[in-house]
Amino acid sequence: MTTPFQANFPELAHLTREDLEDLLADPAYFQSILHTLPRVQAMLQALAELGSANMAIAKNNLALQDELYQLRSETKAAYDEARYLESHFKGLSREQKEVYQRYDPSFLHTRLRHATTAQDDKSEALAASFIKSPPEANDIDAFIKEFKEARKVYHKRVIWGEKWAAGKVTWRDN
Repeated sequence: MTTPFQANFPELAHLTREDLEDLLADPAYFQSILHTLPRVQAMLQALAELGSANMAIAKNNLALQDELYQLRSETKAAYDEARYLESHFKGLSREQKEVYQRYDPSFLHTRLRHATTAQDDKSEALAASFIKSPPEANDIDAFIKEFKEARKVYHKRVIWGEKWAAGKVTWRDN
């Protein structure tokens, strides 16, 4: 009849009960028998191989350590520069948007309307000041020239505004 112990450890099946009791009582005897078992020897061999492989990996890692630290430092520097350039790009994009906004058709149309109103106010103020002050001969000629020029600019702006409102002003994207 075979016991579970004999089934699991057939190498020890030849030992008597007294030998097994001595094996448990004497640590040196236990170690000498244990290390002769093929499964234990295979396990110890695998453990030694794993230890050697681990040492080889550790030596390789130590050999690469300086290079890895250098790469880490370079990567951090490149990352920091990329972050700086990204924030700088965002600032430039905002600035570009503000610059381009000045040339946006709706913004330009609004500026034209305001400039037209301002030009009208300027020419009306010029006429009002002429009426309030006593005219002299050469003042009249200067006034007429200045007033005609101011009204000419005003009417040009009105014409451009009317063309714009009629859709006759086109924009080309170059």
